[in-house]
Amino acid sequence: MYNKMAIPKRVNIIITLEFNLILLYTGAIQTCTVGVKQPSLLEVDYTYQTITIPCDFSAINCPETQPQVLWFRQNVHHQLENLCPDQCLDQRGKFTMTLSQIPNQTSLTLNKVTLNDSAIYFCGIAFSASTEPRSKQTGPGTMLVVRGSKLLSHEVENFLIAALCLLSMYTAVLSAVFIVISKSKLKETKKIETDAPPPKKRSARHIFQEIAQELYQKRYVETKLGERDDNIYENRRAQSNFEKP
Repeated sequence: MYNKMAIPKRVNIIITLEFNLILLYTGAIQTCTVGVKQPSLLEVDYTYQTITIPCDFSAINCPETQPQVLWFRQNVHHQLENLCPDQCLDQRGKFTMTLSQIPNQTSLTLNKVTLNDSAIYFCGIAFSASTEPRSKQTGPGTMLVVRGSKLLSHEVENFLIAALCLLSMYTAVLSAVFIVISKSKLKETKKIETDAPPPKKRSARHIFQEIAQELYQKRYVETKLGERDDNIYENRRAQSNFEKP
């Protein structure tokens, strides 16, 4: 009799647990869940006096009380430091923590920024009134880099990027125009060569006439030179006879 009564109770317990698990995953059971978002990187130079690190968080099914905000940083030596144990309300201190008027937003301001402030900053949100594990979460961290050399402003960076884009477009247009002009000139050259009349073929008779004319001219020149030499010889002979006593 005891065994028959125990089996249904065990079955009921198992069914109840399974039902609770289903309700847990479907959200029927009210569990406080916190999500934290931070910018992954902030980069400044030594001229900055202050820098603000924002932190956005979401709270689902959490108590309506104000959450506790915690800030930590991990330096290059991997040492973790609690930055605001007293909530950093003093504006004259190194760190100032503020809660924005926009819901679920907070930030940490660093005053008198130095090169040693380069580190990873973590934002933590905790609902102390809740005992749920997800009611206390830490963000992925923001890497703050403080450089010793002055950085270009966003306006100058945007101007250089725009100028580079325009220069690239101008170069591309010139290249396209050059290619089109080169192709058109090549087509015109080929067309001229195609339209030019082919050289006329000379007949054998025409070639013979040219050779005979060339020989005649050569013979004519030789005859004229011979007559000139004879005249010179006769003149000299006459002159020599005249000079004899």
